[in-house]
Amino acid sequence: MASFAVVAEGLRKRYGDANALDGFDLAVPEGTVCGLLGPNGAGKTTAVRVLATLVRADAGRALVAGFDVTAQPAQVRHRIGLAGQQPAVDEILTGRENLEMWGRLYHLDAATARHRAAELLERFRLTEAAGKRVKHYSGGMRRRLDLAASFILAPRVLFLDEPTTGLDPRNRNEVWQAIRDLAAAGSTVLMTTQYLFEADQLADRIAVIDAGRVIADDTPERLKSAIGGDQLDLVLRDAADLAEAVGVLAGVAGAEPVADADARRLTVPVRDRIGALTETMRELQRRGIAVEDVALRRPTLDEVFLSLTEENEEKRTVA
Repeated sequence: MASFAVVAEGLRKRYGDANALDGFDLAVPEGTVCGLLGPNGAGKTTAVRVLATLVRADAGRALVAGFDVTAQPAQVRHRIGLAGQQPAVDEILTGRENLEMWGRLYHLDAATARHRAAELLERFRLTEAAGKRVKHYSGGMRRRLDLAASFILAPRVLFLDEPTTGLDPRNRNEVWQAIRDLAAAGSTVLMTTQYLFEADQLADRIAVIDAGRVIADDTPERLKSAIGGDQLDLVLRDAADLAEAVGVLAGVAGAEPVADADARRLTVPVRDRIGALTETMRELQRRGIAVEDVALRRPTLDEVFLSLTEENEEKRTVA
């Protein structure tokens, strides 16, 4: 039976007339990375702030590392790390001085703080830059230092609020590797992100939040499969063949293809990816319909996200 590092049940938080959280439920297994996705204003940051004991929920219950965030906030804080959207490091200090300072703020003695700083500098591949002032660090190095600071007490659970916002691809990859290393070492990571490809790269599970509540929670692959599985894309050589090709695809897939006449493209969901591809190409060849390009692909997380949030918006409108 799975053991959960983070459990939220029916969390509610209201700011004025707005519900930031409206029955938020979540369960994150230990040692996994969970991506929390949602539109702007969906409640992602509020959820993290409640779970990290920075904000008290109006209703509901949450456990982090086995402790109640409302009744036992001190015990929770000793077992978590938090990295917000902006790195909380001092640019005037060196990387080593920053980590030693954070160690002392966490009430470590000077010798222990120095030892822990050295461990984290090595773990986050910052040893060579340890003596440089942070103002000379790249964006990725600053973010890795910020993650290192959140690990001073080796937390069981790490909360990351949009950890790679504003970073270029190289720096983003550096932070991704740091997150993978943390999860591989046994830490549980709950991260919010606006980059769906980032969640696809890192997360074992993805929870989609909209209007303050989780509307989907599963692995990336299952979420993709839930909106139609594989898709077959065809680009025809001659636009005059579109109508006939639509009939072929509909007969093979049992679904009406989406046609883009300008691009001479047809797209249709398929269940048996190889069988559908083989049968389609055989029938098109038999009819003398030339194909310029063909591809099988899975739905993207962008398509999952849009499908889920649009469906949720329709439900709220109807209600």
